[in-house]
Amino acid sequence: MSETVKLHAADGHELSAYVSGPEGTPKAAVVVVQEIFGVNHHIRAVADRLASQGYLAVAPALFDRYQRDFEVGYDPESVQKAMAIVPKLNMEWAAADTLAAVEYGRDEYKTEVGIVGFCLGGSIAWMAAAKMPVSAAVGYYGGQISRMNDLAPRAPVLLYFGTQDEHITMSDVDEVKAAHPDVPIHLFEAGHGFSCDERASYDPSAAEQAWAQTLAFLGENLVERLDNTEKEPA
Repeated sequence: MSETVKLHAADGHELSAYVSGPEGTPKAAVVVVQEIFGVNHHIRAVADRLASQGYLAVAPALFDRYQRDFEVGYDPESVQKAMAIVPKLNMEWAAADTLAAVEYGRDEYKTEVGIVGFCLGGSIAWMAAAKMPVSAAVGYYGGQISRMNDLAPRAPVLLYFGTQDEHITMSDVDEVKAAHPDVPIHLFEAGHGFSCDERASYDPSAAEQAWAQTLAFLGENLVERLDNTEKEPA
């Protein structure tokens, strides 16, 4: 079951979000944060995959502030269109819009909320772990994480990078490791965007391993945590 809903950020901005959920009550909510290509087919597919696992998935349209309903693919022309928006990107706005999605999952469904982000979204997931009321955060190849090394995650975090990433150097990853030795970082012999089956850099083996680890991580920190909380005596 999927639909498009309207969210409201704290500054009054209204944005769209793709919401996909299971039949019946979701076991937890997960915010899915886009790449620079918008809430496109790939991001919606990730949300649908989470819904098939029993989660309510919410994918906020972070580029609505710049161009409503922005959505492109991965061909050279699409990349050019996406890169034209990147210089306009305001991370404070992106954080506010992501928080609106987190609050939607938390307040509408009264459940634990996690966050999974890709590329741009991977960096935002890292930020969310430190600044937002999330119970788990997963970041796939977030290029700005090393620039936010001063943040201290308050929720469990899981990070993925590719050793052949042409945008993120291994020295960047090493900086994150050094600053946050308790954060699990998984490296795959793959390039940027290895988890997206619509990219030329897609690596099936890395994608499948990362997805299995992601589901296990979300289950441990969202579902099991919620179950344990409900069992605690009043």
